[in-house]
Amino acid sequence: MIIFIEIFLCSLLLISGGRCDLNEYNPLSDEIIQRINYLDTTGEDGRNFHPSQLEYVESLLSAEEDEEDTTEIAEPLPEIFDARTKWPECEPIISLIRDQSNCAAGWAFAAASTMSDRYCIQSMGSHKLNFSAQELIACGGLGGCDTSPRIFKVWEYLVRKGITTGDLYEGGGCMPFSIEPGHHGEEPAPTPSCNKVCQPGYPKSHRQDKHYGKEAMEISPNVESIQIEMSRYGPVQAGFDVYADFLSYKSGVYKVESKDKIGYHSAKLIGWGTEDGVPYWLAANSWGTSWGDGGFFKIRRGFNESGIEAEVVSGVL
Repeated sequence: MIIFIEIFLCSLLLISGGRCDLNEYNPLSDEIIQRINYLDTTGEDGRNFHPSQLEYVESLLSAEEDEEDTTEIAEPLPEIFDARTKWPECEPIISLIRDQSNCAAGWAFAAASTMSDRYCIQSMGSHKLNFSAQELIACGGLGGCDTSPRIFKVWEYLVRKGITTGDLYEGGGCMPFSIEPGHHGEEPAPTPSCNKVCQPGYPKSHRQDKHYGKEAMEISPNVESIQIEMSRYGPVQAGFDVYADFLSYKSGVYKVESKDKIGYHSAKLIGWGTEDGVPYWLAANSWGTSWGDGGFFKIRRGFNESGIEAEVVSGVL
Protein backbone atom coordinates (compact mmCIF):
# COMPACT_ATOMS: atom_id res chain seq x y z
CA MET A 1 0.00 0.00 0.00
CA ILE A 2 2.85 2.38 0.85
CA ILE A 3 4.52 1.70 -2.50
CA PHE A 4 1.24 2.37 -4.32
CA ILE A 5 0.79 5.72 -2.53
CA GLU A 6 4.37 6.72 -3.36
CA ILE A 7 3.85 5.81 -7.03
CA PHE A 8 0.62 7.83 -7.07
CA LEU A 9 2.35 10.85 -5.56
CA CYS A 10 5.22 10.42 -8.03
CA SER A 11 2.77 10.56 -10.93
CA LEU A 12 1.20 13.73 -9.54
CA LEU A 13 4.63 15.33 -9.46
CA LEU A 14 5.14 14.52 -13.13
CA ILE A 15 1.72 15.85 -14.11
CA SER A 16 2.40 19.09 -12.29
CA GLY A 17 5.71 19.55 -14.09
CA GLY A 18 7.94 18.12 -11.38
CA ARG A 19 10.32 15.14 -11.58
CA CYS A 20 10.06 11.98 -9.56
CA ASP A 21 13.21 11.17 -7.60
CA LEU A 22 14.08 7.49 -8.04
CA ASN A 23 17.27 7.72 -6.00
CA GLU A 24 15.95 6.68 -2.62
CA TYR A 25 15.93 2.94 -3.40
CA ASN A 26 18.56 0.41 -4.42
CA PRO A 27 18.52 0.69 -8.26
CA LEU A 28 17.93 -3.09 -8.41
CA SER A 29 15.02 -3.13 -5.95
CA ASP A 30 11.43 -4.16 -6.68
CA GLU A 31 10.29 -0.70 -5.60
CA ILE A 32 12.19 1.12 -8.31
CA ILE A 33 11.04 -1.37 -10.98
CA GLN A 34 7.41 -0.81 -9.93
CA ARG A 35 7.88 2.96 -10.04
CA ILE A 36 9.49 2.94 -13.46
CA ASN A 37 6.87 0.64 -14.97
CA TYR A 38 4.16 2.94 -13.62
CA LEU A 39 5.78 6.08 -15.03
CA ASP A 40 7.23 4.80 -18.34
CA THR A 41 4.79 4.91 -21.26
CA THR A 42 6.87 2.90 -23.78
CA GLY A 43 9.22 0.53 -21.99
CA GLU A 44 8.79 -2.41 -19.65
CA ASP A 45 11.13 -3.01 -16.73
CA GLY A 46 11.68 -6.25 -14.85
CA ARG A 47 14.17 -8.32 -12.90
CA ASN A 48 17.55 -8.74 -14.62
CA PHE A 49 19.74 -8.68 -11.50
CA HIS A 50 19.14 -9.55 -7.82
CA PRO A 51 19.23 -6.52 -5.44
CA SER A 52 22.36 -7.98 -3.81
CA GLN A 53 24.24 -7.79 -7.14
CA LEU A 54 24.73 -4.02 -7.20
CA GLU A 55 28.51 -4.33 -6.75
CA TYR A 56 28.64 -6.80 -9.65
CA VAL A 57 26.59 -4.45 -11.85
CA GLU A 58 28.95 -1.60 -11.05
CA SER A 59 31.82 -3.82 -12.23
CA LEU A 60 30.20 -4.00 -15.69
CA LEU A 61 30.28 -0.26 -16.31
CA SER A 62 33.19 1.65 -17.74
CA ALA A 63 34.63 3.78 -20.58
CA GLU A 64 35.36 7.49 -20.77
CA GLU A 65 33.55 9.97 -23.00
CA ASP A 66 35.02 11.08 -26.32
CA GLU A 67 35.20 14.72 -27.37
CA GLU A 68 32.44 15.94 -29.69
CA ASP A 69 32.66 16.64 -33.43
CA THR A 70 29.98 18.90 -34.89
CA THR A 71 30.22 18.18 -38.64
CA GLU A 72 26.78 18.14 -40.29
CA ILE A 73 25.78 15.74 -43.10
CA ALA A 74 22.49 15.64 -45.01
CA GLU A 75 21.11 12.60 -46.86
CA PRO A 76 17.70 10.92 -47.29
CA LEU A 77 17.31 8.04 -44.85
CA PRO A 78 14.78 5.22 -44.27
CA GLU A 79 12.37 5.44 -41.34
CA ILE A 80 13.30 1.92 -40.24
CA PHE A 81 16.73 0.32 -40.51
CA ASP A 82 18.21 -2.93 -39.22
CA ALA A 83 21.73 -4.02 -40.20
CA ARG A 84 20.68 -7.67 -39.91
CA THR A 85 18.15 -7.32 -42.71
CA LYS A 86 20.26 -5.04 -44.91
CA TRP A 87 23.19 -7.49 -44.79
CA PRO A 88 21.49 -10.88 -44.25
CA GLU A 89 24.69 -12.73 -45.20
CA CYS A 90 26.24 -11.28 -42.01
CA GLU A 91 23.17 -11.69 -39.77
CA PRO A 92 24.74 -14.43 -37.54
CA ILE A 93 27.70 -12.16 -36.77
CA ILE A 94 25.63 -9.00 -36.22
CA SER A 95 23.08 -10.84 -34.02
CA LEU A 96 25.65 -12.40 -31.70
CA ILE A 97 25.25 -11.22 -28.08
CA ARG A 98 28.47 -11.42 -26.09
CA ASP A 99 28.80 -11.81 -22.31
CA GLN A 100 31.53 -9.81 -20.57
CA SER A 101 30.91 -11.73 -17.34
CA ASN A 102 32.21 -9.76 -14.33
CA CYS A 103 34.89 -7.97 -16.36
CA ALA A 104 34.23 -4.22 -16.64
CA ALA A 105 35.27 -4.03 -20.28
CA GLY A 106 32.10 -3.27 -22.22
CA TRP A 107 34.30 -0.96 -24.32
CA ALA A 108 36.26 -3.99 -25.65
CA PHE A 109 33.22 -6.17 -26.31
CA ALA A 110 31.33 -3.46 -28.18
CA ALA A 111 34.44 -2.67 -30.22
CA ALA A 112 35.26 -6.30 -31.10
CA SER A 113 31.64 -6.98 -32.01
CA THR A 114 31.37 -3.88 -34.24
CA MET A 115 34.70 -4.71 -35.90
CA SER A 116 33.47 -8.25 -36.64
CA ASP A 117 30.29 -6.91 -38.24
CA ARG A 118 32.13 -4.44 -40.42
CA TYR A 119 34.69 -6.98 -41.57
CA CYS A 120 31.89 -9.31 -42.68
CA ILE A 121 30.02 -6.49 -44.43
CA GLN A 122 33.14 -5.22 -46.22
CA SER A 123 33.85 -8.76 -47.46
CA MET A 124 30.22 -9.07 -48.65
CA GLY A 125 29.70 -11.99 -46.28
CA SER A 126 32.71 -14.04 -47.34
CA HIS A 127 34.57 -13.54 -44.03
CA LYS A 128 32.47 -14.35 -40.95
CA LEU A 129 34.98 -13.92 -38.13
CA ASN A 130 34.54 -12.92 -34.51
CA PHE A 131 37.32 -10.62 -33.38
CA SER A 132 38.80 -11.02 -29.94
CA ALA A 133 37.70 -8.87 -27.01
CA GLN A 134 40.23 -10.90 -25.00
CA GLU A 135 43.16 -9.48 -26.97
CA LEU A 136 41.95 -5.90 -26.56
CA ILE A 137 41.55 -6.39 -22.81
CA ALA A 138 44.69 -8.42 -22.11
CA CYS A 139 47.23 -7.24 -24.68
CA GLY A 140 46.09 -3.86 -25.99
CA GLY A 141 47.54 -1.71 -23.21
CA LEU A 142 44.27 0.22 -23.45
CA GLY A 143 42.47 -0.83 -20.30
CA GLY A 144 41.51 -4.06 -18.60
CA CYS A 145 38.69 -5.36 -16.46
CA ASP A 146 39.11 -2.39 -14.13
CA THR A 147 40.23 0.52 -16.33
CA SER A 148 38.89 2.00 -19.55
CA PRO A 149 40.15 4.00 -22.51
CA ARG A 150 38.38 6.47 -24.73
CA ILE A 151 36.68 4.13 -27.16
CA PHE A 152 38.17 5.92 -30.18
CA LYS A 153 41.59 4.74 -28.99
CA VAL A 154 40.43 1.14 -29.39
CA TRP A 155 39.85 1.75 -33.09
CA GLU A 156 43.19 3.52 -33.38
CA TYR A 157 44.75 0.39 -31.85
CA LEU A 158 43.12 -1.68 -34.60
CA VAL A 159 44.91 0.44 -37.21
CA ARG A 160 48.30 0.42 -35.44
CA LYS A 161 48.48 -3.05 -33.91
CA GLY A 162 45.67 -5.14 -35.41
CA ILE A 163 43.46 -7.73 -33.71
CA THR A 164 43.20 -11.51 -33.74
CA THR A 165 40.08 -13.64 -33.95
CA GLY A 166 38.39 -14.99 -30.83
CA ASP A 167 34.90 -16.27 -30.02
CA LEU A 168 32.99 -16.34 -26.76
CA TYR A 169 34.08 -18.43 -23.75
CA GLU A 170 35.60 -21.78 -24.83
CA GLY A 171 34.88 -20.93 -28.45
CA GLY A 172 36.98 -20.92 -31.58
CA GLY A 173 39.43 -18.46 -33.06
CA CYS A 174 42.89 -17.55 -31.86
CA MET A 175 42.05 -15.89 -28.52
CA PRO A 176 38.50 -16.62 -27.25
CA PHE A 177 37.31 -14.94 -24.04
CA SER A 178 38.79 -16.74 -21.03
CA ILE A 179 36.30 -15.75 -18.30
CA GLU A 180 33.26 -17.97 -17.86
CA PRO A 181 29.96 -16.10 -18.39
CA GLY A 182 27.29 -15.64 -15.76
CA HIS A 183 29.47 -14.79 -12.76
CA HIS A 184 26.77 -12.53 -11.35
CA GLY A 185 27.23 -11.40 -7.77
CA GLU A 186 30.94 -12.24 -7.58
CA GLU A 187 33.89 -9.91 -7.22
CA PRO A 188 35.11 -8.10 -10.37
CA ALA A 189 37.34 -10.35 -12.45
CA PRO A 190 41.07 -9.61 -12.75
CA THR A 191 42.33 -8.63 -16.18
CA PRO A 192 43.42 -11.75 -18.10
CA SER A 193 47.17 -12.07 -18.70
CA CYS A 194 48.52 -11.34 -22.13
CA ASN A 195 49.80 -14.48 -23.82
CA LYS A 196 50.40 -13.75 -27.48
CA VAL A 197 49.78 -17.35 -28.43
CA CYS A 198 46.70 -18.80 -30.12
CA GLN A 199 44.79 -21.54 -28.32
CA PRO A 200 45.93 -25.16 -28.90
CA GLY A 201 44.78 -26.58 -32.20
CA TYR A 202 44.34 -23.24 -33.93
CA PRO A 203 46.05 -23.44 -37.36
CA LYS A 204 47.70 -19.99 -37.33
CA SER A 205 50.17 -18.20 -35.08
CA HIS A 206 49.12 -15.09 -33.17
CA ARG A 207 51.02 -12.92 -35.64
CA GLN A 208 49.55 -14.65 -38.71
CA ASP A 209 46.04 -14.21 -37.37
CA LYS A 210 46.23 -10.43 -37.04
CA HIS A 211 43.71 -8.28 -38.93
CA TYR A 212 44.24 -4.53 -39.29
CA GLY A 213 42.19 -1.40 -39.61
CA LYS A 214 42.65 1.10 -42.41
CA GLU A 215 40.98 4.04 -40.68
CA ALA A 216 39.43 4.93 -37.30
CA MET A 217 36.61 7.49 -37.28
CA GLU A 218 34.70 9.60 -34.78
CA ILE A 219 31.15 10.16 -36.03
CA SER A 220 29.58 13.61 -35.73
CA PRO A 221 27.29 13.72 -32.67
CA ASN A 222 24.01 14.13 -34.52
CA VAL A 223 21.33 11.65 -35.53
CA GLU A 224 21.67 12.02 -39.28
CA SER A 225 25.43 11.53 -39.35
CA ILE A 226 25.15 8.37 -37.26
CA GLN A 227 22.36 7.02 -39.48
CA ILE A 228 24.32 7.68 -42.68
CA GLU A 229 27.38 5.88 -41.33
CA MET A 230 25.31 2.89 -40.19
CA SER A 231 23.25 2.57 -43.37
CA ARG A 232 26.32 2.73 -45.63
CA TYR A 233 28.92 0.74 -43.72
CA GLY A 234 27.32 -1.15 -40.84
CA PRO A 235 26.95 -1.01 -37.03
CA VAL A 236 28.80 1.56 -34.93
CA GLN A 237 30.06 1.66 -31.35
CA ALA A 238 28.54 4.13 -28.89
CA GLY A 239 29.40 5.13 -25.33
CA PHE A 240 26.73 6.26 -22.88
CA ASP A 241 25.94 7.03 -19.24
CA VAL A 242 24.18 4.32 -17.24
CA TYR A 243 21.45 5.33 -14.84
CA ALA A 244 19.85 3.10 -12.22
CA ASP A 245 16.70 2.36 -14.22
CA PHE A 246 18.67 1.01 -17.22
CA LEU A 247 19.65 -2.07 -15.22
CA SER A 248 16.07 -3.36 -15.13
CA TYR A 249 15.26 -2.73 -18.81
CA LYS A 250 13.25 -5.52 -20.46
CA SER A 251 11.49 -4.13 -23.55
CA GLY A 252 10.14 -1.00 -25.21
CA VAL A 253 12.03 2.23 -25.76
CA TYR A 254 14.25 3.19 -22.84
CA LYS A 255 14.32 6.75 -21.57
CA VAL A 256 15.96 7.93 -18.36
CA GLU A 257 13.67 8.42 -15.36
CA SER A 258 16.29 8.04 -12.62
CA LYS A 259 18.67 10.81 -11.53
CA ASP A 260 21.10 8.21 -10.21
CA LYS A 261 24.02 7.93 -12.64
CA ILE A 262 25.97 4.82 -11.68
CA GLY A 263 28.58 4.41 -14.41
CA TYR A 264 29.56 4.49 -18.04
CA HIS A 265 29.26 1.77 -20.68
CA SER A 266 29.53 1.03 -24.39
CA ALA A 267 27.31 -0.88 -26.80
CA LYS A 268 26.83 -1.56 -30.52
CA LEU A 269 24.15 0.32 -32.47
CA ILE A 270 22.67 -1.83 -35.27
CA GLY A 271 19.53 0.05 -36.33
CA TRP A 272 16.73 2.51 -35.68
CA GLY A 273 12.97 2.87 -35.92
CA THR A 274 9.89 4.18 -34.14
CA GLU A 275 7.72 2.43 -31.54
CA ASP A 276 4.40 3.93 -30.36
CA GLY A 277 5.49 7.24 -31.83
CA VAL A 278 8.85 7.22 -30.02
CA PRO A 279 12.00 7.17 -32.21
CA TYR A 280 14.69 4.76 -31.04
CA TRP A 281 18.14 3.31 -31.64
CA LEU A 282 18.40 -0.49 -31.61
CA ALA A 283 21.49 -1.65 -29.72
CA ALA A 284 23.27 -4.87 -28.76
CA ASN A 285 24.60 -5.05 -25.20
CA SER A 286 27.30 -7.38 -23.83
CA TRP A 287 25.58 -8.65 -20.68
CA GLY A 288 24.42 -11.96 -22.15
CA THR A 289 21.05 -12.94 -23.60
CA SER A 290 19.24 -13.07 -20.24
CA TRP A 291 19.52 -9.28 -19.87
CA GLY A 292 17.04 -6.95 -21.57
CA ASP A 293 15.28 -8.11 -24.73
CA GLY A 294 17.44 -11.14 -25.48
CA GLY A 295 20.54 -9.00 -24.94
CA PHE A 296 19.28 -6.10 -27.10
CA PHE A 297 17.72 -2.79 -26.09
CA LYS A 298 16.03 0.22 -27.65
CA ILE A 299 16.89 3.73 -26.49
CA ARG A 300 15.31 7.05 -27.45
CA ARG A 301 16.75 8.57 -30.60
CA GLY A 302 17.14 12.29 -31.21
CA PHE A 303 17.30 13.27 -27.53
CA ASN A 304 20.92 12.25 -26.87
CA GLU A 305 19.44 9.91 -24.26
CA SER A 306 22.13 9.03 -21.70
CA GLY A 307 24.64 10.69 -24.04
CA ILE A 308 24.19 7.90 -26.61
CA GLU A 309 24.63 10.27 -29.58
CA ALA A 310 27.63 12.18 -28.23
CA GLU A 311 30.27 9.45 -28.50
CA VAL A 312 30.01 7.25 -31.58
CA VAL A 313 32.97 5.65 -33.35
CA SER A 314 33.67 3.21 -36.17
CA GLY A 315 36.33 2.32 -38.69
CA VAL A 316 37.32 0.68 -41.95
CA LEU A 317 39.18 -2.64 -41.84
